[in-house]
Amino acid sequence: MFPRLALVNQALLVRHGRWKHGAFFFSLHDMAENSMNVQAHHHLVMESDAMSRALERMAREIYQEADDPSLLALVGIHTGGVFLARRLGHILKNLYGLSVPIGTLDINLYRDDWSRLHTQPKVRATVLPFSLEDKDIVLVDDVLFTGRTIRAALDALMDYGRPKRVRVAALVDRGHRELPICAHFVGLELKTRSDEQVNVFLQEKDGADKVVLECRSAA
Repeated sequence: MFPRLALVNQALLVRHGRWKHGAFFFSLHDMAENSMNVQAHHHLVMESDAMSRALERMAREIYQEADDPSLLALVGIHTGGVFLARRLGHILKNLYGLSVPIGTLDINLYRDDWSRLHTQPKVRATVLPFSLEDKDIVLVDDVLFTGRTIRAALDALMDYGRPKRVRVAALVDRGHRELPICAHFVGLELKTRSDEQVNVFLQEKDGADKVVLECRSAA
């Protein structure tokens, strides 16, 4: 280090009490103070009533765009997608008297980011109580982001059969696609930054229905 620069750095550290006898000292207080400079801001973007209306509209679109409604089947991706698939099935039953078979799909064994995970992914049950052959499948998820979850879901689905058609329903489409995948039925299109987080809370697992956008910024 250049002598002049070293003297400047030393002066700054002495001023802030972090230089002593030619050594640097970092306290837990210093680290806590730095961590507090980043704050999370939560923005409510969808409440319970809006979510109900969005799901009813999605159910109507699913029915109206089906070539043959009797071939429809809903497959929810764990975990949020499972609850949403059941709700869509309930709406279709109430609106059209249509009993749509519902399955659940776990995609953890098909993920392409295992090496980036800090914890072991929790493997849940895949339950498909019907044949996929010639079915018009609607894959249901809570948030569509990069498209990698849907890619994994398609791989998992094809291990169980060959559907006639597969389309995607997502409560929230937040953009930032990394793969050529789109949602055919969308509850809410939300413009986000890649470093933001979209949290979907559902009555079945969280006690309330809402969608919250979490942003982190320096204080």
